Amino acid sequence: MPKLDPAAAPVKTGSAYPEPYGAQMEGRSSIRLGDLAGLTQFGANIVRLEPGAVASLRHWHSREDEFAIVLEGDLILVEDEGETPMAPGDCAAWKAGAANGHRFINRSGRPARFLVVGSKAPDDVATYSDVDMQLHANGGKTRFTYHDGSDWAGPRDLPKGDKT
Repeated sequence: MPKLDPAAAPVKTGSAYPEPYGAQMEGRSSIRLGDLAGLTQFGANIVRLEPGAVASLRHWHSREDEFAIVLEGDLILVEDEGETPMAPGDCAAWKAGAANGHRFINRSGRPARFLVVGSKAPDDVATYSDVDMQLHANGGKTRFTYHDGSDWAGPRDLPKGDKT
């Protein structure tokens, strides 16, 4: 495999979340290294969070493993059990099916970056812990639902927990 040039990788800003959650991802961007390499078994992205930005809604996956390592800056890992400060070199991982909603927040005054690697299960459900929403991936197509499986038509509840 040839050496990859991260500057040539696609960059995604924001998220695919429906509103009002999409707007909450302002200040987030990711360099899609796995896409650049044409990987199909797993994704590898360098996520950049500006000061005050969040990486995602707190979530967990039914069929996807995730691994993250902080590359630069200081982040806060928010999980069901609470908050953990994360510095360069600190790692975290989540096994598929483990219902531990997680996300990173940059509460520092400078940008931070982390590498996230996740399996690309063709069929997966991401459950969002603090809002009544799930993302269903099936054969490359995605759709949002409420936790009960009914089609998502906008927020039915207000976020709980960390509102940062």
